[in-house]
Amino acid sequence: MSARLTSTLAVRRHRRAQPAVRAAGRTGHVGLGSGGDGSHTPAPPQRSPVMQDRPTLSIVIAALNEQDNVAPLIEQVRQAVIDRDIDAELIIVDDGSTDQTLARLTALQADHTWLRLLQHERNLGQSAAWRTGIAAARGSYIATLDADLQNDPADLPEMMHMLIDSEVDLVQGNRKASRKDSVIRKFSSWVGRTARRCLVSDHTIDTGCSARVMGAGLAKQLPLQYEGMHRFIPAYARIAGAEVIEVPVNHRPRTAGTTKYGMWNRGLSGLVDCFAVRWMFSRYRVATVRKHRTPDFE
Repeated sequence: MSARLTSTLAVRRHRRAQPAVRAAGRTGHVGLGSGGDGSHTPAPPQRSPVMQDRPTLSIVIAALNEQDNVAPLIEQVRQAVIDRDIDAELIIVDDGSTDQTLARLTALQADHTWLRLLQHERNLGQSAAWRTGIAAARGSYIATLDADLQNDPADLPEMMHMLIDSEVDLVQGNRKASRKDSVIRKFSSWVGRTARRCLVSDHTIDTGCSARVMGAGLAKQLPLQYEGMHRFIPAYARIAGAEVIEVPVNHRPRTAGTTKYGMWNRGLSGLVDCFAVRWMFSRYRVATVRKHRTPDFE
């Protein structure tokens, strides 16, 4: 495991998101502190009838106007993870939805004790929603997925075991072999990927894939308070000294709801973000500290 990751300098261009976060169904606010040591643990223990205080895996999902997808999403997570005796929690952050997403999630929570709901009072974007969910996560390992059912939760157990067995810090999904997106989305992704490669030296094949698993220590240090930073998670991990590998994952067509990304906010906006991230990375420093003992004098 890599050395403890340090916090990054502020990027002038990006606004800091300070979301008011509400635990669905309860009053009060959830703090956005960081923590977790990111250390590797042995293979996942068997689930007990009552979830442990610290589950093995936390799955974090941001949802915006996905009312028709949340029920099948929860069922797929149950079949892929919970029913395989992996001690896990699912954290869904409603990012200011204006449809029935939150109402349907709240109704489903009663029958799924491993489901935790958090709500942004207004839409803040995917980076901020993931930051909220990761801050609340209790697992030794943290996974991210999209809420649109295009990512397959069935990939997560193998990715988690690969993270543990390979002693890496982040297992990043790669949709290249099975991607089910429109030509416009593929082209906008190509624009962003090319810009990241040229401006940020990010050679990740599919950094836009949300299916990934990482140690909690790395996840809780990601600078997701900056808008658009979710596009640069593998790049940030590498520059911070983390070990990253890519693995093929399943990708499916969207069957309900509408995409939240188009040519501007996926391709061109990502291109602009590259310049801000390039500035931030150029000033990032990871220190190697050597302790020297003071000699004892008689």
